[in-house]
Amino acid sequence: MENRRFIQCDVFSPIPTSGNGLAVVVDGDGLSDEQMQTFAAWTNLAETTFILPPTEPLADYHLKIFTTSREMLFAGHPTLGSCAAWLHAGGVPKEKGLVRQECGVGIVDIDVSNRLFAFVAPPTKIEAMPELQLKGILDTLDIPVGQVLHAAILDNGPVWQVLQMENADQVLAVDSSLVKWPEDKPVGLIGAHGSDHECDYEVRMLAPSSGMSEDPITGSLNAALAHWLTSDGRINASVTIAQGTRINRHGRVSVQLRSDDVLIGGDTHVLIDGLVNL
Repeated sequence: MENRRFIQCDVFSPIPTSGNGLAVVVDGDGLSDEQMQTFAAWTNLAETTFILPPTEPLADYHLKIFTTSREMLFAGHPTLGSCAAWLHAGGVPKEKGLVRQECGVGIVDIDVSNRLFAFVAPPTKIEAMPELQLKGILDTLDIPVGQVLHAAILDNGPVWQVLQMENADQVLAVDSSLVKWPEDKPVGLIGAHGSDHECDYEVRMLAPSSGMSEDPITGSLNAALAHWLTSDGRINASVTIAQGTRINRHGRVSVQLRSDDVLIGGDTHVLIDGLVNL
């Protein structure tokens, strides 16, 4: 065991402690996957990450992401939070204003040239949701079929069952306690706010992989949703998404469209900076 730089940060909220917490072991080199998984279970956060030397020449670092029970190929708030932690700990990107993160889905570019860091959303595979699968979700969550505008299965590393509902109020009205973990797979909900709201959309993610009934703020889901909504023109400009409202979080996710890329951004606050003995 040895002392390793450890940072705990809050991601995707302008208000510290109102976003999604992330544990980051800045120097994860030499730890086995089993040791990483054990520590991730101990932190009891949605995700814990470990920063390692890159294996790809273009990358600035290699990131491994663990929930309390398994490793993930990609996740959004761990990407932004780990990037911020790496820079906070003295990391210097090979290209000014751009951090390249190597992870399970390949290299993810992170724009750090502005106050709000933003990652380029990985490609998303979009499939129609089978009617029987949709009916099962609606029955489980007691959602009237008439409230659903669109439904799909999205894959950007994690796999999401997603519903676009008529409006944000319907999204906020869904009872997350109806989801039975681990039987039910993750369900993402999105609905538009009215023009008088500070945000354009409300998002919720039910039954996340960490075993909670609802995730505070989910960058990877928002990335997949953004690709889905831009694929047929339902979003054609930059928007702001709220998440975590029903569980008293103040999540704010920025979706920016730049050429052919979708960028997912938000605030990160470093709250704990010290050493961990691993």
